Amino acid sequence: VGGHWCYQSQKVEQPHCEAPQQWHQIDVTCKGNKQSPINIVTKNVVYDKNLKPLIFEGYDTKGPSKWKIENNGHTVKVTLSTSPKIGGGGLRRRYKAVEFHFHWGIQGVPQYIPGSEHSIDGEKQAMELHIVHIREDVSDITEAKKSENGVAVLAFFIKVEEENKNYATLINELDNLKYKGYTAQMEPLPLSSLLPPEEDLGRYYRYEGSLTTPDCHEGVIWTVFEKPIELSIFQISQFSTIHFEAKNSTHMAENFRPAQFLNGRKVCWSGASTPLPTAKVLMLVLMLTYILSSL
Repeated sequence: VGGHWCYQSQKVEQPHCEAPQQWHQIDVTCKGNKQSPINIVTKNVVYDKNLKPLIFEGYDTKGPSKWKIENNGHTVKVTLSTSPKIGGGGLRRRYKAVEFHFHWGIQGVPQYIPGSEHSIDGEKQAMELHIVHIREDVSDITEAKKSENGVAVLAFFIKVEEENKNYATLINELDNLKYKGYTAQMEPLPLSSLLPPEEDLGRYYRYEGSLTTPDCHEGVIWTVFEKPIELSIFQISQFSTIHFEAKNSTHMAENFRPAQFLNGRKVCWSGASTPLPTAKVLMLVLMLTYILSSL
């Protein structure tokens, strides 16, 4: 059946589905000027002193009711039962978290082929986590899309490192999500437990973009953090054990949209809210000592 969107990795099995290059045929917005994801070129970013660390509210508590986790045929999506909030960090209002989901690559030989959507200086990571927030004064994403800057997404790279025990509960649920439409209820976690420590979240990039799946709605405020989440190769590979469709269909892998043109947008960086690296500090001390001693 034509007319439904898919990722390039699904084309072999579903030749008539619309891959990312054809998404504009489903929704013309996908050809807009402010599309996501992007490749962030660090030498072109603009330092913005207003980009202070974000204020996270309710991120460190787990709500009383369970989270719904589902295979929606495109990703693993978790719908939150409470609404942790973000503010500060150059945002003009507060936003509440409604769901999070992942994008990932594929197990290649001999290494893992990265599947993050954003990249920094052309380098991608194994996976990417998106926490989708909407304005706190609207009821759902449909409402949020009707208002300016209605949606804000926090993006975290996920890289191959040691095992991350905080992800065990979520990854164990993947067994219950083998096929499209499968859902499960999972124990809620403090959202912060899935992220790098808060003190590492002061360095990030900010730009105006879009949702990375059709309808490709623009007017999304993106915050892409420098510090990645760490998972083991085994944990990462568990995501591609589930399927895009029903039994015997393609394993869900490479579910990312390629980088989009910047079209003159500027990417801002919070950079200087962080201490100088030790080597630079040492250099400064040595220079000062030298200057003072030669006076």
